[in-house]
Amino acid sequence: METIKCSETLSISNHRVFSSDLNEHNTVFGGRTLMIIDDNSSIAASRVARIETVTASIDQVNFILPFGLQDSMCTESYVSGVGSRSIEVFTKIIGEHLKTGKRFLGLTCFSTFVVTDKNVVLPTAVPDNDEAEFVCSGYHDRQAERLAKLMKQEKFNQNISLKFPWQV
Repeated sequence: METIKCSETLSISNHRVFSSDLNEHNTVFGGRTLMIIDDNSSIAASRVARIETVTASIDQVNFILPFGLQDSMCTESYVSGVGSRSIEVFTKIIGEHLKTGKRFLGLTCFSTFVVTDKNVVLPTAVPDNDEAEFVCSGYHDRQAERLAKLMKQEKFNQNISLKFPWQV
């Protein structure tokens, strides 16, 4: 089976926080952060698939410390596990107070992408540094949890009304 190093899927982007990024608490609006995660992690997924992928879910987002005005957000995403059609991507956002140079872990996240071609054979992701080794070691447990949640979600979805809210 073909393999790919986690570092070969790495996508890095930097963003300087401006006032237009802030919410009423003077921290970066969560929706803006989710957009940054999806943009960056989709590149990592595409680097392993090399065909069209779509975001299936943002599985776990841990907001650790807030980003504020004059901070930078360095977003790093890499593939942390590969299934038959699914690709798990780990993302972390490191903040930096640009006036002091102090760096902090602001966020971690796992996202799942799927390939649209059912006949594609995806390579296996191989960790090639200590962090990737640690992150990838939990892939099979997270994959099993996602599958169990997906089954529950399918049952849940069957009970959601599609009627217009003003119809009884």
